[in-house]
Amino acid sequence: MKYRIHHKAVTASTNLDARAGLPGDVYTAAEQTAGRGRLTHKWLSPPGANLTMSVVFDVEGLDVDRVSTFPLMVGLAVRDALMKFLPAGDRKRERSVQLKWPNDVLVEGKKIAGILCERQGGRVIAGIGVNVNQTAFAPEIADRATSLLNLRGPGGLTSVDVVRDAVLEALRVRYGEWRAKGFVAMHADYAQVDALAGKTISVFQTDDDANPVTGRCDGVMPDGTLLVAGVPIFAGEAHVRI
Repeated sequence: MKYRIHHKAVTASTNLDARAGLPGDVYTAAEQTAGRGRLTHKWLSPPGANLTMSVVFDVEGLDVDRVSTFPLMVGLAVRDALMKFLPAGDRKRERSVQLKWPNDVLVEGKKIAGILCERQGGRVIAGIGVNVNQTAFAPEIADRATSLLNLRGPGGLTSVDVVRDAVLEALRVRYGEWRAKGFVAMHADYAQVDALAGKTISVFQTDDDANPVTGRCDGVMPDGTLLVAGVPIFAGEAHVRI
């Protein structure tokens, strides 16, 4: 897969920009003014500090069940890429890099990257945000967010473009495997880094969901669903219960 990179200093949303793209087009911006996460969440990022990127992929001819697992494949690819930037030899921290269904990458339980995938006909737009050089976060998320710079320590500034290229290469590899064999071929990899498996969680379908599915999580299944209290969940936002 060959990429074509389109960069803006400022844009409303790279996912919105990507709606005009073709498979292989990559849209990045130093600053987003209307970045989005799942449900009604906003993605806030200081100008130039982080990676904000949307990549267009071809899913023409693939069935709905296959495409529903696409975000999980993207999560694995982003994790693959970020592992390269952790301090060498820090095995404990490496083991702490996990995936929180359906769209977050965590390090030591804190969010370092988020993913928002949107289908547009025979294409999927993978919106990816990675906290690269941000060190301070809004008070409401300060205890739940981190960045590569926070993990690497003083002097650990990382080029956003270098992180971008690492993520794109990891996506190329994982997408090829997913396209040929499906998520089932990488399910074992996901299971090893599943942040929710074995925990008691609640899954919300909307921000104001009054009846979330709550119970012990048995993890992500080979078909991409999350199994909670014996119930397969196809979409939503999961919260670990303390």
